[in-house]
Amino acid sequence: MDTRVMTELSPTIELAMDLIRRRSVTPKDEDCQTLMIERLSSIGFHVTQLAWGEGDERVVNFWAVRGESGPLLAFAGHTDVVPSGPEDQWHFPPFEPTIYEGMLYGRGAADMKGSLAAMVTACERFVENHPNHKGRIGFLITSDEEGPAKYGTVKVVEWLQAQNETVDWCIVGEPSSTHQAGDVIKNGRRGSLGGWLTVHGVQGHVAYPHLAKNPIHLASPALAELAHEEWDQGNDFFPATSFQISNIQAGTGATNVVPGALNVVFNFRFSTELTEEILKARTEAILDKYNLEYELEWKLSGNPFLTDHGELVDALVGAIKHVTDMDTELSTAGGTSDGRFIAPMGTQVVEMGPINATIHKIDECVSIEDLDNTSAIYEETMVRLLS
Repeated sequence: MDTRVMTELSPTIELAMDLIRRRSVTPKDEDCQTLMIERLSSIGFHVTQLAWGEGDERVVNFWAVRGESGPLLAFAGHTDVVPSGPEDQWHFPPFEPTIYEGMLYGRGAADMKGSLAAMVTACERFVENHPNHKGRIGFLITSDEEGPAKYGTVKVVEWLQAQNETVDWCIVGEPSSTHQAGDVIKNGRRGSLGGWLTVHGVQGHVAYPHLAKNPIHLASPALAELAHEEWDQGNDFFPATSFQISNIQAGTGATNVVPGALNVVFNFRFSTELTEEILKARTEAILDKYNLEYELEWKLSGNPFLTDHGELVDALVGAIKHVTDMDTELSTAGGTSDGRFIAPMGTQVVEMGPINATIHKIDECVSIEDLDNTSAIYEETMVRLLS
């Protein structure tokens, strides 16, 4: 059914559609946050708008809180979306939200404007029914999750710490589910450590190899050992740490020139069994074993984090069972999220949102039933923690 002939939409779906209409390709927000702030302010949230960066890198964020004291449950998410890709390949225009056969189509429907709408409407209902609720409710919203993540959540967390603010529990609205909203909760994420390796040789003519040093040949045994190394065996929550080479480049393009340097980009996705320092030391020990002349730069995108069974996980699992009569699965699979910036505060962090099958794809979509259920799950979680 096309939205033009639908007469009744839930507040969650209406808000999700309003957000999707705004072309907030990262790091732009296009007043998505203004819309959320208006709704939250009207139910008693105190809002602080925060921005960092200049020009095209400027990122807007906000922190909102309701309540004066007690434990704090925060909802976290992002208003920015990835580019749509070729718009003529979409069945419906990516920034003109359309409902067809029970699905809401549009860029950000699943990742993660649908979740943002569900958070807001869940709070509206909860505050109406529990105006004097225990504890506090917070919102940590950025427009820099899909980009470099330089001026978004990481900066807001620094600001919160400077204010001596403590976040006890946090639900990140990333699309975590596989078949039905709530069937998977992400209660942790692997760490991500990237390496940029340059192995130096001596350029020369392939016909005179004794006058050259081929860095490809020199580095190959070391790279093979890195690829076959058992870094750990994982644990009950995480798979074994993975080393993957993502890019490799050498040579001038000519067939008769030994290259002078080899450039390799690699990444570790690592469990709580290891640390950044251990991975660096073990990698460099393997490279040194082969007497390579090299340079190596590192970038830590995030440490692994884990939220085991406790107040937040148990409340969310119970809420999912209450709303959907479904048993949920705890998982640490997938890439990184902004939860990696929040967990180091000592916060219990989970991710729970709709199905992730179409995120970043052409024809991104989400079930309207799932969005309404997601909102109900968020509300029931607040009931269990704050009422």
